[in-house]
Amino acid sequence: MAAASNEPRPRSLRRGAKTAADSDRARTTDGAVSSEAAAHRSHTGRAVWTTLNRPFVVGFFLTLGGLVAILLGMAVTSLVTVWIYVAFALFVALGLNPVVQRLQRHGVGRAWAIVIVYFALALLLVAVLWLIVPTVVRQIAQFITDVPTLVTSFQQTDLYRWARDQFGDQVPAIVAEVQKFLTDPGHLAAIGGGVLQIGISIGTTISGMIIIIVLSLYFLASLPEIKQAFYRLIPARSRSLTADLTEQITESVGGYLGGMVVLAFFNAVVSFILYTVLGLPFPALMAVVAFCLTIIPLVGTVLFWGIASVVALFASPLSALIFAVAYLVYMQLEAYVLTPKVMNKAIAVPGALVVIGALVGGTLMGLLGALVAIPVTASILLIIKKVFIPKQDAAT
Repeated sequence: MAAASNEPRPRSLRRGAKTAADSDRARTTDGAVSSEAAAHRSHTGRAVWTTLNRPFVVGFFLTLGGLVAILLGMAVTSLVTVWIYVAFALFVALGLNPVVQRLQRHGVGRAWAIVIVYFALALLLVAVLWLIVPTVVRQIAQFITDVPTLVTSFQQTDLYRWARDQFGDQVPAIVAEVQKFLTDPGHLAAIGGGVLQIGISIGTTISGMIIIIVLSLYFLASLPEIKQAFYRLIPARSRSLTADLTEQITESVGGYLGGMVVLAFFNAVVSFILYTVLGLPFPALMAVVAFCLTIIPLVGTVLFWGIASVVALFASPLSALIFAVAYLVYMQLEAYVLTPKVMNKAIAVPGALVVIGALVGGTLMGLLGALVAIPVTASILLIIKKVFIPKQDAAT
């Protein structure tokens, strides 16, 4: 009995010894960790002091990094023209893609649909170059020749007499300076940097248009493959949402660009008809100006309205007033009737964001920035609506 009562003691002693050994090992481990941390801090401190003790090496590598950054910036800047060509070509491809898809829905293969679209585009360009450009060139020459006659006619109007009575001899002096400037070819050449620079600019523009057309053809032909390659770069869990957003963005951008071209064409036709009916000079020239300006969203229409009204004012104040009122009526018709029908597939963007986007895009990238500002803004709004807001709603 005594022996039986003494059996548990060695077990308790063994448990106590085991606990003490575990505590010793834990203290040893903690000590080792503390030693490693202290050694790491000591090594970091030595590295810092070593770096500080070698300022020339630090300065050399900092300078080398700055030079590399400057060279990369210069390389990107020198390639600005290439980026502009690529951006224009991509937007042309996205604008033509809805037409290609419509032909595909009617049973035409994608390759043949692209051939048909570009053949029609080539015919349109040839028609523009063959019919419109010579007329525009003649009317520009006629405009320069008729400037004295237009100024003389303007000086005989009541508006000119009223301005001279109100502001004195400054009005005739200003009109004379404007006439002298417009009738001197040297001044017009100086605006473009000289005759040689004008020729270089024309050649650069033609070659740029050819490059954009060729690049847009490649982009349009390989657009599905480009999308699939982009999807493969996204994690598998996010590919479905990314594909949905990409399809919506490309469809809206294509619809927007196509709609802007259609609206610009309507503006050109209305301008040509009004100038012809009212007997105002240079209807074909003003139609081309209308197309080039009104393709800029929101701002372009107002800008052309002001320019065309001023040009008409030199011919006839009454006709200029009629044109200004009629074109203003058309602007309201376009805003409330044509735009909703033409832009039915594009994403709606608030008017304030349209103005801000056009100003920011035009300031940063000129005409290209003004053209792409609305699609970029619409894309950002779509991403915020589909990605950011659902995450915020799900957050608790």
